[in-house]
Amino acid sequence: MMEPTNLPTNNQEESVEVEQLQMYEKPIGEHLQELRKRFLWCFVLVLVAFFAIASYWSETLVELLSAPVKAKGIQFIYVGLAEALVAQLKVAFIAAVVVASPFIIWNIWSFIKPALYDNEKKYVLGFTFASVILFILGVAFGYMVVFLSAITFFVYVGQDIATPMLSISDYVSFLFGFVIPFGLVFEMPIISFVLARMGLVTAKSLSAFRKYIVLVIFVVAAFLTPPDVFSQCLMALPMLILYELGIIVVKIFGKKE
Repeated sequence: MMEPTNLPTNNQEESVEVEQLQMYEKPIGEHLQELRKRFLWCFVLVLVAFFAIASYWSETLVELLSAPVKAKGIQFIYVGLAEALVAQLKVAFIAAVVVASPFIIWNIWSFIKPALYDNEKKYVLGFTFASVILFILGVAFGYMVVFLSAITFFVYVGQDIATPMLSISDYVSFLFGFVIPFGLVFEMPIISFVLARMGLVTAKSLSAFRKYIVLVIFVVAAFLTPPDVFSQCLMALPMLILYELGIIVVKIFGKKE
């Protein structure tokens, strides 16, 4: 006598396989059309969030970002008629992207999900969660530790020479140009994991190139930070730690030699 309990499972597996086959068999035009539709919805959401933030909260956000610097006795000025407005629009745009990022990530996931198997879906979800957390940690570290420390250093060096004053637009541009690279640098363990799963790197090869990587890290830190040793070391230290963490990740998850 046949066991009917296995039939739903088999039917479910077959339906998943059929769905994936249909996904692969779709013409490239349909994929591009779906991608265009999702991109359009993401663009519309960012645009709506941008106008809402620019209309009601941009000035407050600029005040919050500049408050720690003002507390150190630095005055903000603007030399162009539209410079203050441009600074607020820059902050509003970055905030709009942050607000819309969950919806953007969900659309990316919804687009690639049908083409993935169950084990691959687990990896993608793990990548997404870990990438977001590491990026936030990197931005927070870059702003709260390195950026504010660099500002304190510059004020201390120049306080007996002149009164510190900053252009508000230049400050906003410098701030985002300073902290966003920290968010990207903190993605090093994720990059190491992907390269290890592809078989492009091993823990042995990463360890062998350690002395060259240390030199590269300090060169990158010198390029991305203000020209003082303190800020360079503050950026280089987490990069070194993340590189060593990447080696551990490769040892655990990489392909065996």
